[in-house]
Amino acid sequence: MIRKLASGIYNYLPLGLRVLRKVEHIVREEMNRAGALEVLLPAVQPSELWQESGRWDVYGKELLRFMDRHERDYCFGPTHEEIITDLVRKEVRSYRQMPLNLYQIQVKFRDEIRPRFGLIRGREFIMKDAYSFDVDEAGAEACYQRMYDAYNRIFQRCGLSFKVVEADSGPIGGSFSHEFMVLADTGEDLLASCTACDYAANLEKAEVILEAAAAGEPVGTAPEPVATPRARTVEEVAGFLGVRPQDIVKTLIYETESGPVAVLIRGDHDVNEVKVKNLLGVMELTLAGLIRVQELTGAAVGFAGPVGLPLPIYADQAVARMAAMITGANRDHYHLKNVHPRRDVKITAVGDLRSITAQDRCPR
Repeated sequence: MIRKLASGIYNYLPLGLRVLRKVEHIVREEMNRAGALEVLLPAVQPSELWQESGRWDVYGKELLRFMDRHERDYCFGPTHEEIITDLVRKEVRSYRQMPLNLYQIQVKFRDEIRPRFGLIRGREFIMKDAYSFDVDEAGAEACYQRMYDAYNRIFQRCGLSFKVVEADSGPIGGSFSHEFMVLADTGEDLLASCTACDYAANLEKAEVILEAAAAGEPVGTAPEPVATPRARTVEEVAGFLGVRPQDIVKTLIYETESGPVAVLIRGDHDVNEVKVKNLLGVMELTLAGLIRVQELTGAAVGFAGPVGLPLPIYADQAVARMAAMITGANRDHYHLKNVHPRRDVKITAVGDLRSITAQDRCPR
């Protein structure tokens, strides 16, 4: 059906192409039934439109950039918001020409860092993308519902076992988004779904709802340094001090396009980097390297802490409610006990910054 040519790039053989055409036929029928009109846009796109939208510099390394013989900048389209918007603003002259929903089935390229699972995460792939233009928000939401219904019919006709989940909108933006997730053991995404209602969300989107409770009062008089030789990880520190992982707070140092920041997360929780990016309003978020952490905190990785740290500090809501916590001391082989988030830490903002677990309440 397919043969690999390069990493994430495949040849479609006759049988594979027949399958592909059948899927395209289903998609076209349902999109046309929903009132969408088919177009075909260029795969190669000039940089000017991306610079106008502000995404040329922030889209990241997935955007394949190159120059033509005249040394003009172009990219191979990973998506077509810029191109379709430019087309419509030149052609649509009156609100009477709307609503308008244009779609295409066309090749895209995204320079994935780790292409895997064959066509599931390739670099060159065939995508059906649709773009709607409406006169008001009510019209846009009505069009969204038509697309939602059309996608359900497409997945059903393809015979797929799937679940519709709330999702993060990513660099495209928008106030809400849904993903149609095919349920498969070979998948790479996780979703959270409620056993009592129809709520479901991609793990990166699923909200964490805490029971109503105020932050605890400070315990102890001041942060107390305690030696923790060779204890870096949460498990090592918890074992050495005889405490629970949830009594410890991890201080994670991240690099962003706006500068370095610190994120506080409880020891038994996992940070959700999509939520962190959304709270900070940044596009780039990468963990700082060993040398950079030492430059910013004065200590090796594993001993960073928020007390006296000269960085913007963002705390998960569970951290902000703690009465006392154990953190790194910004000093090799030392941690601090009796740290209180309100008394001892200059927190820039508090938010839901962790991944939901099976033990959490349903957000709905």
